[in-house]
Amino acid sequence: MSKRNTQQRRQIIANMVQEQGEVSVEHLATLFETSEVTIRKDLTALEESGFLLRRYGGAIKIPTELIEESHEQLSKQKLAIAQAAVQQIREHNRIIIDSGSTTGALVKALNQTGLVIMTNSLALANELTTLECEPTVLMTGGTWDSRSESFQGKVAEQVLRSYDFDQLFIGADGLDLLRGTTTFNELIGLSQVMAEVAREVIVLIESQKIGRKMPNLELQWQQIDKLITDDQLLPEIQLQIEQQGVEVILAKN
Repeated sequence: MSKRNTQQRRQIIANMVQEQGEVSVEHLATLFETSEVTIRKDLTALEESGFLLRRYGGAIKIPTELIEESHEQLSKQKLAIAQAAVQQIREHNRIIIDSGSTTGALVKALNQTGLVIMTNSLALANELTTLECEPTVLMTGGTWDSRSESFQGKVAEQVLRSYDFDQLFIGADGLDLLRGTTTFNELIGLSQVMAEVAREVIVLIESQKIGRKMPNLELQWQQIDKLITDDQLLPEIQLQIEQQGVEVILAKN
């Protein structure tokens, strides 16, 4: 089975778990006409990515109490990462802010004057227009993607290429220590263009997402200059990232 079909199968499995609450290896093997060994590999990969919990004979949806338990800590991590990211921005910088919840926390923390900010997110654009520092706000336009709640596509890419920027601030669904940032979303073209037109690429990501290997490689290590995460990152993992030539900044909670 092709790599693309593997990605599609895993996406369907993740959706089934969210909708049904649980799935069995036997049923999935029959449904996808593949071996139980292959399905077990799928479930292991999805568990490592934080989409489900493995159980004997199958997998279940992550219990609500576990999600709620981690929510407050996640919020603290995002805020700390946002504060560390703001310190990287100079007044009058021209920056790109990609869509996402962590980058959204960055927007709320901005206080520099004279900023020119491009975003592909309607929500972030609206937030930017309310800031007291009154940045100049640019939108990529393009094709609306409901899953990422952002504009994507060729039009957005062409708009980005019409400018040059000092910095890109971008989040990530996961991070493969060997390859770079990863995502389940197949629409990675705009992220690539964002990185191309920015002199400095800064990834904002919580430490628990580091090690998640999503199917799609978004940005390779050589495209990334800095990575800002929380102070729960293990020293040995930090060293592996720094060996890729990336500066690691730990945000204090």
